[in-house]
Amino acid sequence: MNSKVLLENTRKIKPIVHHITNYVTVNDCANVTLAIGASPIMADSIEEVEEITSISNSLLINIGTINERLYKSMLKSGKKANEKNIPVILDPVGVGASSFRKKITLDILKNVKVSIIKGNASEIAFIGNISSKNQGVDSDPALDNQSLDTLIDIAKTTANITDCIIAMTGKTDIITDGKKTYLIKNGIEELGLVTGTGCMTASIVSSLAAANKTSLLEAAALGVLIMGLSGEISLDSLRCRGLGEFRCELINTIGNINYNIINNNKDVEYLNE
Repeated sequence: MNSKVLLENTRKIKPIVHHITNYVTVNDCANVTLAIGASPIMADSIEEVEEITSISNSLLINIGTINERLYKSMLKSGKKANEKNIPVILDPVGVGASSFRKKITLDILKNVKVSIIKGNASEIAFIGNISSKNQGVDSDPALDNQSLDTLIDIAKTTANITDCIIAMTGKTDIITDGKKTYLIKNGIEELGLVTGTGCMTASIVSSLAAANKTSLLEAAALGVLIMGLSGEISLDSLRCRGLGEFRCELINTIGNINYNIINNNKDVEYLNE
């Protein structure tokens, strides 16, 4: 993973990342996109999504607050992204929580060529048709506590079934295309106590992917790594202060991240079959 080149490309190109995302976390997603060096645009009206996607460098679809209107916009934008040959990143938030979310997600995957799916273990297992359940938008603890080998197998299986890069977050993050796999051990539990860190991770991944279209696996791995590492650094700098300040410091840290910080603090293992 050449994190220096991936990060430099993103900050030099300043790619436009079209978000069709959820209203709970949209502001934080915009801020981390800017912090990593890209340019966010949030447009979900069906009257303009094709036009916006046409001027963008990647498309992020997040189903966190999905409805029928957004679903139609996502499909239209996704097809335009495929026409333009820009990466589509899917964040299937809480896909197992309702039949509607499942239907939407499977329909998107059927009609749009998705490049990267970012989700927790339950979301990835659900998409891979491996028995699992969501607790709202959170992962099933029973699945999270499975062995690392089992979780790697779930991620690889889903990658092969969907023909997508899988970025599965958890105690150890697993990023794989079904053959090459990155295991990322950076991260802290407190990231799960701040609303939107998963959505923000998808925005970072989408930003890096937008500027590095020929290195999507590495872009996905670096995006996940940056969030985990930034969480560690932010919490350490704040010590005993509260979650509100942690959230602000997290964005500060992402904005200041560089190759030296990444290289000196990363805890990453690479597997290649």
